[in-house]
Amino acid sequence: MAPKINPLKLNPLQLRTLTILQQLARFPESSTPNGETGEVMITNLPHPHGNHFHCGDAVVLAKDATGLRNEAVWKALERRGLARPFHPFGIALTPDGLSYATGLEKAILHRADH
Repeated sequence: MAPKINPLKLNPLQLRTLTILQQLARFPESSTPNGETGEVMITNLPHPHGNHFHCGDAVVLAKDATGLRNEAVWKALERRGLARPFHPFGIALTPDGLSYATGLEKAILHRADH
């Protein structure tokens, strides 16, 4: 049986934010893994230029990233065990946060088709 999408009932803003944080956690330019805890600390949050920003090997529209620097969103992810915020310096995704299936990767992480 396939895993249920969004079992923690994250709202759309939280889901979009987590999807972007998961993407940032994959790249050493924006994150540092902790081998002892399995967490990944994200300290280099991208700044939009125009209506988008670059996020590893993808482009994200600024309208999809309104929760990226939102402390309330970070706290909501923390309450569900998906992250440990260090606002405004960065946020650590827990192993559960790294593996949480948001179902939004194809919708908000735009990649070149070549």
